[in-house]
Amino acid sequence: MDKVTIHCTNDGRDYDIPYGITLGEAARMICRIVRDPKTGAEYPVLAALLDHKLKGLDTPILWPHEVTFLGYNHDDGRRTYIRSLQFVLQKAVRELYPDKVLMVEHALPSGLYCEIVERQREENGVTRPYPVTQDDLDAILRRMRAIVSENQPFSRRKIHLEDALDIFRKNGQPLKVELQRSLGRYFCSVYYLGDLADSFHGPLVLSTGTLQVFDLVKVGVGFCLQPPSEADITKVVPVRQQERIGAALKEYSDWCRITRIDGVGSLNKAIHDGRAVEVINTEEARQERRYAQIADAVASAGEQIKIVFIAGPSSSGKTSSSLRIAQQCRVLGLRPKVVELDNYFVDRDRTPRDEDGNLDFECLEAMDLKLLGEHLNTLLAGGEVEIPRFDFPAGMKRFEGNFLHLEEKDILIMEGIHALDPAMVPEVDNSRIYRIYASCLTSFNLDENNCMSTSDNRLLRRIVRDNRVRGITPEGTILRWHSVRRGEGKYIFPFQENANVLMNTALIYEFPLLKYYAEPLLRRILPSSPAYTEAVRLLKFLEYIVPLQPAEIAAIPPTSIMREFIGGQTL
Repeated sequence: MDKVTIHCTNDGRDYDIPYGITLGEAARMICRIVRDPKTGAEYPVLAALLDHKLKGLDTPILWPHEVTFLGYNHDDGRRTYIRSLQFVLQKAVRELYPDKVLMVEHALPSGLYCEIVERQREENGVTRPYPVTQDDLDAILRRMRAIVSENQPFSRRKIHLEDALDIFRKNGQPLKVELQRSLGRYFCSVYYLGDLADSFHGPLVLSTGTLQVFDLVKVGVGFCLQPPSEADITKVVPVRQQERIGAALKEYSDWCRITRIDGVGSLNKAIHDGRAVEVINTEEARQERRYAQIADAVASAGEQIKIVFIAGPSSSGKTSSSLRIAQQCRVLGLRPKVVELDNYFVDRDRTPRDEDGNLDFECLEAMDLKLLGEHLNTLLAGGEVEIPRFDFPAGMKRFEGNFLHLEEKDILIMEGIHALDPAMVPEVDNSRIYRIYASCLTSFNLDENNCMSTSDNRLLRRIVRDNRVRGITPEGTILRWHSVRRGEGKYIFPFQENANVLMNTALIYEFPLLKYYAEPLLRRILPSSPAYTEAVRLLKFLEYIVPLQPAEIAAIPPTSIMREFIGGQTL
């Protein structure tokens, strides 16, 4: 066989190409540039989908395939670029600070938050950060740009596990050692950049010369690695100061280190050692304490605060959070009344449409702001209002005699995506409102240079809940996710810092829990489905995690946020 036929989805054509050439060589022959179908913008090829499975451009083509070449406009193209950029950063840090280790901690709105830490851990297991100065950042950035200008190749090898563990030990990466040991595998794929070897959970670009756009900006004791912007790949993601979000992520990662479960490997070990119920109980107690603190803050304001708004992105646990805060308020002698802001949607015939012509239920104009403002002002003035119920099948509000009046110890709790946007109730006295931002802010790592995605965490939550409650298939949830994320970027994330307090609903044990429920659902998605690529990516990620078993899941209390997604909640 000297030729093999591939179907290129980028242009819809078939090509006979030499047998055994790589995807990168095929791209140079038939598709050097990816064109975005909506904007017409052009992007260099970074990776490819081979029959809907993500592959690096070093992959040989041995059989007929459907091939989609990916640029930075595709989620997997961006991930490939950023992974490769992380390796360049790591090499620069290793060369300049051979006695220290780079830690990629978590995602920020402007990129990835990183710290440089001492190799030697303290007695409590916590790694001590090296306070990075601007001079340090300038030196790292110069070395990164030099590595990029040298156009050094990335290469990948599959080696015996013990050889890989020796590499990781020499690199000062105990989390990586613990993770690989917990998986029980015999071999491990390792990437090389010059004499530096490391593992990454997905392909890299072919060489460093591809990585032309990036920057570093100082944040706290660490810094943020800024990749190209999705809107303009010639510029980095703009700096967005969101100190509250950063502090919550930092608090969570510090907590993980204190509990000695600071990576998937140590979590897997805890489950193997029979400590899953202990972890569940500790996490639930910590979260209950946080809800109690929020209720204390509301109660301490006395009669000044009469309205509590709770906002957050999809699957962040807003509904459970509102009910648990209400529960804690009752303990303090308050009488909470919980009302969903969704009841104040405009009737369906007045709902705006988005840029694709679909009904846009997530924009602010989808809310009946006039009626909502009138009702809140009447309640604050001591009056009575009739709360509507939105009939979703009929697409209209219905008034069914549900009257509400706020007495001395009453407090109104309302949950909805726009609750932090000051434009929602501009004529209501802001001093009478307490705003809470609830989100699942995961800063739990696979290992030293592979952080876990908050968005993936929420997507897995939603897949499980949609299938159980809403009759939506995993495929349907995945295909809707891009639109959901786009709405969050417009209507939720810009207002995060308006909150009086942030409630992080992430739990250390939830990935093992979600694996138990989500993995069989994801396996139902067929290779021919447009959701298959994302399903494969999520399944590959879940391979690193040991699932909880039914007896351990039974220990999750009926008031837990996770019960909102898996069922059995009694709030």
